[in-house]
Amino acid sequence: MESTPGRLPIVRHWGADLGSLEPRAAHAACRAGSAGGRLPGELDVGPAALVPETWTGWMGRPGLVGSRGGRDWSPAFTTVSVRLDGAEVDGYAGTGPATAEFTAVDAEARLRLVLTVEMLESGLVRVRGRVENEGSAFDLSELSLYLPVPSRATELLDFSGRWGMERQVQRQAFGVGSHVRENRRGRTGLDSAYVLHATEPGSGFTHGGTWAVHVGWSGNHRHVAERDSSGVALLGGGELLLPGELRLEAGDSYTGPWIYAAYGEGLDRVSHRFHDHLRARSGHVPSPRPVTLNTWEAVYFEHDHERLLELVRLAGEIGVERFVLDDGWFGARRDSRAGLGDWTVSKDVWPDGLHPLVDAVHTHGMEFGLWVEPEMVNLDSELARAHPEWIMAARSELPVEQRSQHVLNLSVPECYDAVLGQLLALLDEYDIGYLKWDHNRDHVEAGLRPRGGVPSEHAQTAAVYRLLAEVRAARPGLEIESCAAGGGRIDLGILEFTDRVWVSDVSDPLERQRLMRWTGQLLPPELMGSHVASPRSHTTSRHHDLSFRAASAFFGHFGVEWDLTATTAEERTRLAAWIALHRAHRRLLHTGRVWRGPDPADGIWSHGVVAQDRSEAIYSFTSLTWCATGAPPHARLTGLDPEARYRVRPLTAGGPPAGFVAPAWWGEEGFEAPGSVLTRIGLQVPTLHPEQSVLVHVERLV
Repeated sequence: MESTPGRLPIVRHWGADLGSLEPRAAHAACRAGSAGGRLPGELDVGPAALVPETWTGWMGRPGLVGSRGGRDWSPAFTTVSVRLDGAEVDGYAGTGPATAEFTAVDAEARLRLVLTVEMLESGLVRVRGRVENEGSAFDLSELSLYLPVPSRATELLDFSGRWGMERQVQRQAFGVGSHVRENRRGRTGLDSAYVLHATEPGSGFTHGGTWAVHVGWSGNHRHVAERDSSGVALLGGGELLLPGELRLEAGDSYTGPWIYAAYGEGLDRVSHRFHDHLRARSGHVPSPRPVTLNTWEAVYFEHDHERLLELVRLAGEIGVERFVLDDGWFGARRDSRAGLGDWTVSKDVWPDGLHPLVDAVHTHGMEFGLWVEPEMVNLDSELARAHPEWIMAARSELPVEQRSQHVLNLSVPECYDAVLGQLLALLDEYDIGYLKWDHNRDHVEAGLRPRGGVPSEHAQTAAVYRLLAEVRAARPGLEIESCAAGGGRIDLGILEFTDRVWVSDVSDPLERQRLMRWTGQLLPPELMGSHVASPRSHTTSRHHDLSFRAASAFFGHFGVEWDLTATTAEERTRLAAWIALHRAHRRLLHTGRVWRGPDPADGIWSHGVVAQDRSEAIYSFTSLTWCATGAPPHARLTGLDPEARYRVRPLTAGGPPAGFVAPAWWGEEGFEAPGSVLTRIGLQVPTLHPEQSVLVHVERLV
């Protein structure tokens, strides 16, 4: 980075490690490689700053947008101080993980801008900005931060999706103009851009320079990739503010969300930056992750005591460690149309409260968890009848309904206190170790109804963060899952307050193969809830063998979403074997380095987790469709030490999958091979029918 008089800081290089260049040589090299400069007939424009400014001649999107009634709309900031890890610096500073803070002012516009840039131990970079108003009221519309990418990054990769179809990857050319992904749903979104990448042509999991950004905010936000006609290319984003949502009075300030940036040679190495960052947090989830059973697809709203107690007994027998009671236990909640907002146990369904169920769960050696959706309300509820003014709305009429529910405005202090009080009362009465915290609808017309519908989306997101923080502070050790109609709220903002995500409401293993693969671009396996559901998927109606369902769930935070009371003894025995196999290997799965591909053929996916010291690994080979290559292809085992020697064995729980034809190396004792052979030649993949998987365990020989 470079900070010069009269300008905001400029990122001269963000990408590959330049080695041990002394600072002045590194500075000269970065200046030589930076885009910008005079072109015939064009303005003499230098590199764009972290917050691009119009006054510099930058003709793309400005980073700060706002005005005082049409004035002071084009600020020109001058950096007045630079601090590195809290100490003032002047001139060249050292390299390595550190926090830099740049303070800049525009005396004429009466604005102060503080930019924070962190290089984390993981190699991840994050940046954020704070605007301080030192004059009369200033209406802030946008504060976005941007990082440059080199001209050779000519392709874009991000995501889209819908319910049950989250994390649909999309690629396109990175041409001149703006690629803007705006989200106005009040949550990260099922169709979220998720992570926006600029890549070299033809990049993949293991190759091709890749630059990526992620906006760590759970409300409205934007991701932007922009290239101008001179060749300057930027990636960035920030919060998306609704019209008139943020008016800064004199002395007020606004701090935007963290924008995370990662570079890697290939998509896997970008994901490693995010995984390492999350795992390095002081509050990262403890290991081992408990095997979890959730009751939704087992009983839905039919909370029959005897059936649930039998489900508890069977769960304990097969090795489940956490039992989660889903929707239907509270208020008038016998279906989706009533009860949301009334977070007290229903006397009609549970005359003795939840104590008999909680006691049974604990008797069978499991932790008890509970489903809640505190941000939502049904009109058919005691809360909505008592306080209709707490419902988000922009006009006198209520917004369009979704899933028979509306959004509670937690920025109303009385509403916030009521919701918090109900949650804490539940946690006081019952020994609850886990909350599945859902968010099942988008925000539409997110206004503050008592004040004429003024926008309050920013305040809502901040209130949700505060609510989660207060609940956790009141109950140390409580874990919370971020669920939002499945994977609708997955970002690094919500993960500062939660301990796992529900990847999707679809547990169909064929869909889950893709969902787990691409959700892993941001999250490590231990944060991704992944369950074994019933043979016939409740959402897609496909039928799958247990071996495929279990192998597809194996690498995540493993669990069960299946009515065990409707299973045979043989099915439970086989499921117990898979649970035992996962428990035997979950330390590796939840601490190791994830490698995806290279896929051996179209329709056959390879996936592996390798121990940090490369002493051990587990790989999965999945046949999604018939292999069209004739003889089964070879899969290279990425991530192993080519200088080491390994033993390779099948990893099984029961008989072979359908269509299985063993390759020559397959056998209980396995075989020995140098790492160089496994990484460069690989293993011949067993022949499998479509929608089947096999697992392989690799262990370094002493």
